Amino acid sequence: WTKVGFIVNDPLPDGFWSAVDVWIKKPHVVNKRLCGVKETDSKDVDQDDLRLLLHDPELFTDALLFMITGASAAHEADKPWSSSVRASHFCKLLYQLYFFLMPSLLFSADFGRQRVTFIPFEEDAEGKASLRKGNIYQIQLCNQDCEEWSLELCALSVDSWFSDGVAYPKLPWLSSDLLPKLVRWATECRSSEFRSTLSLLPVEKYSLMYQQLKDKYKAMVKVWPEVTDPEKFVYEDVAIATYLLVLWAEERAEKGLTARQSFVDLGCGNGLLVHILTNEGHPGRGIDVRRRKIWDMYGPQTLLEEKAITPSESFLFPGTDWLIGNHSDELTPWIPVIAARSSYSCRYFVLPCCFFDFCGKYQRRQCKKSQYKEYIDFIAEVSQVCGFNTDEDCLRIPSTKRVCLLGKSRNYQLSDEPEVEQQRAHYIHSRCTAPGVTVQRSDVSNDEDCCNGDGSCNGTPGSSWGAGFQPRDRVEAVRNCAALPRDFVDGVVLRVANALLGMTAGDGEGSCRDWNQGGSLSVSEVAGLLGQETLRLLKKECGGLQTLLRNNHQVFRVEGGRVYIRDWREKMPFRADVKRKPVTPGALKTRLCWFHAHHPQGCPLQAESCAFAHGAHDLRPSTRPLKKIKNEAF
Repeated sequence: WTKVGFIVNDPLPDGFWSAVDVWIKKPHVVNKRLCGVKETDSKDVDQDDLRLLLHDPELFTDALLFMITGASAAHEADKPWSSSVRASHFCKLLYQLYFFLMPSLLFSADFGRQRVTFIPFEEDAEGKASLRKGNIYQIQLCNQDCEEWSLELCALSVDSWFSDGVAYPKLPWLSSDLLPKLVRWATECRSSEFRSTLSLLPVEKYSLMYQQLKDKYKAMVKVWPEVTDPEKFVYEDVAIATYLLVLWAEERAEKGLTARQSFVDLGCGNGLLVHILTNEGHPGRGIDVRRRKIWDMYGPQTLLEEKAITPSESFLFPGTDWLIGNHSDELTPWIPVIAARSSYSCRYFVLPCCFFDFCGKYQRRQCKKSQYKEYIDFIAEVSQVCGFNTDEDCLRIPSTKRVCLLGKSRNYQLSDEPEVEQQRAHYIHSRCTAPGVTVQRSDVSNDEDCCNGDGSCNGTPGSSWGAGFQPRDRVEAVRNCAALPRDFVDGVVLRVANALLGMTAGDGEGSCRDWNQGGSLSVSEVAGLLGQETLRLLKKECGGLQTLLRNNHQVFRVEGGRVYIRDWREKMPFRADVKRKPVTPGALKTRLCWFHAHHPQGCPLQAESCAFAHGAHDLRPSTRPLKKIKNEAF
């Protein structure tokens, strides 16, 4: 291994340095074992500065020559990374070198030659730096011709390369994982709509805290009683708790406080975030319209209340430091309002997910932004109107909706509260009565508008602040087609399957080894096969017809908006390189094979090879009793 190139048949990209910037400032995007990077210094250096940094004269000469030419003084001219350089280029290139001094890496950017050099070093307890000469490497953008370019990666000393799998990746990983990512980032060349991840926190403190909490609460994954994915929800809530704990610790240090901040989590869901924050010493409670199974596992120290929250005078928290809205759905735009009206010192943290306005679903108004960005801007506007200095940040969580908003301070004096309150009330009234807003009256809140036409608020104890606000139902409706009548689902499946099979029946087209695989139809074409009443019922379900088809994956394969008959002899669709595992003798069979019962040619697999039962006699249900979840982790 000497030099690795990644050739692309496209015009030279404009985003090479943007891609390099991602690798420098956000290496955790590729290297998942890293938490982040802290930039400690950025400055121009000359030859004398570089000599002082590198200490060893021989190393200085070798490293400097490598940065300038891609060649090492110890390497022969016929090595793949060797190249000649004229002396007249030396001083000019030095002025083009910008160094970013970091805890373990020194970056040298040569903008003239489109190359960046990475020089790792380590500091001991006394602050003395020592270089890892064997791990110096370089990435360069090479212009092959006007329609072809490549990224090249070369190392100063391949034989002495050191790898710990974390801060020092393996060389094959740099070529197989990093280079393709850099190519993609360089060609995309687009800046994010949002702030950098963890931009408001010290990353090193976050990293240490996250590892501690992850080790402390990882047992939750094994005892999770909910139907939701335990790993996603546990580690996401651990990350959110980490963010808040570090944020609050920084706030206490900044304000000289000793008492830990109190909180209320509105729409707390499974309550895990409340449980972690409480365990870590912060007094607080969670409120949600529905009780979860896992609530009983936390113990009496975790305060959780089952209650429908209606934004009103009845739901103010004057003695609370922070209000939290973690995927709080219809409450999301109200949380800055509730915080502002609770007390002048109340702050908030909100992580928006579903798009709700004050009195219904959020209606898009701009097409130049993504829907998510537009909604984040709307919540920020609400925060501003409510009188907060609003901060935005990105969390490091396993979710596509990871932008949070914080109101840590006010943009007005306490004496101006009456004027700002009138501004809030007028804004809410204008949003609830805007053209195109469909207001659904709530059966648990007042039907009278609390905000008058002049923008003032009635403020009657217990009255709702927004006419038509609808809290979610206590009983969660199942809307993934799973609750539809079995006869209804079977009828739709049979009709669609027969239509697909009829497209190739008798003409030999689409057949594979004489078994009719049928044709393909778009989802809209499938919808045309169904009656209006059928479509009306499906429209009430999340995902509608497409969800029903995907739920019946034994029969159908849905790819690229088209529907196909599934052939179980073929490789699995999600892992094209891995064949479907054969059915082991004695394996459980809890469902009947649709093809055995309905396909004109039967199932393409023999009974012993099919994961589904070929008739009632082939059913093999489980006889083991269900295990009870023990409460040992708490």
